[in-house]
Amino acid sequence: MRLLKVATCSLNQWAMDFDLNLRNIKESITRAKELGATIRVGPELEITGYGCEDHFLEPDTVAHAWECLADLLSGEWTEGILCSIGLPIREGSTLYNCQVFCLNRKILLIRPKMCLAGDGNYREPRWFSAWKHREQLIDFQLPNIVFETTSQKSVPFGYGYLMFSDTVVAAETCEELFTPDAPRIELALNGVEIFVNASGSHHQLRKLNIRMDRIKNATFICGGVYIYSNHKGCDGGRLYFDGCSCVAVNGDIVAQGSQFSLKDVEVLVAQVDLDAVSILLTFLLLFCSYCSFTLMVKLLKAFPKISFVTIWRLYKINYQASLRHALLELRRNQKRNQAF
Repeated sequence: MRLLKVATCSLNQWAMDFDLNLRNIKESITRAKELGATIRVGPELEITGYGCEDHFLEPDTVAHAWECLADLLSGEWTEGILCSIGLPIREGSTLYNCQVFCLNRKILLIRPKMCLAGDGNYREPRWFSAWKHREQLIDFQLPNIVFETTSQKSVPFGYGYLMFSDTVVAAETCEELFTPDAPRIELALNGVEIFVNASGSHHQLRKLNIRMDRIKNATFICGGVYIYSNHKGCDGGRLYFDGCSCVAVNGDIVAQGSQFSLKDVEVLVAQVDLDAVSILLTFLLLFCSYCSFTLMVKLLKAFPKISFVTIWRLYKINYQASLRHALLELRRNQKRNQAF
């Protein structure tokens, strides 16, 4: 069995309170590491706070966010744990809502949000642009403060995934969970097993039921581990965020945080079996090959070439034992199907 511990957190962040937000982020990472997690996911725009509104348009907001990220990378917080950190990033003259993947004091990938929330109480298109270039990754030039900390001049920026020696990780951001053309579908068909979602979802009557249904459905058909992180509390704007960060595996919620917690930092850790994910995905591809082989070929070929950003093992595993286990499960399922 390929067992992996993952951590998601709900943070009570405040808009433009960089010192407090950074302390909460550091505490969540420290707790996740103490609990044995090798992946930690935080909420959307966790460094600045989600409700900065027109302050997002100020250059200082982006500059201070980079300073906070450089502070994280200068210490041991990202040693041995893959962290997803949310902050606004300006590429050229365009501002994007981004997740930054960090590991071992390095930035691996910057993933901009591709579908913005602009309905109801949300006004993201007022401040951010959606990333439209699904077919490419660009080299993003890092600011000097990050270069001095990590010695990295540039990193991949765009729609990509991280391929490690033992699993594959990709991101969705908040609204992308609710879109009909969700990135996770084509990513799952191209081998991604773990999805992280940094979200800023406010409380609304019965909205939690809808959110949980979407999270379960996200991995029910294509399989996968879905790590969802949400804000909590009121960060200074008009909205109240209700937390409920969770982890789902193959359509089942295996861990869920509290909805109205008064704690500033809540960390949730779950142990997941990636072999169960790979087995479900194997059957999905076999089924598709029988019923719609032409469609599958078009989908896989149309998917853009994604750079394999890094090679690093997230856990120790006996590969031969794991392969034998997977083959036995496959044979058992085949016998069940024949019996029916």
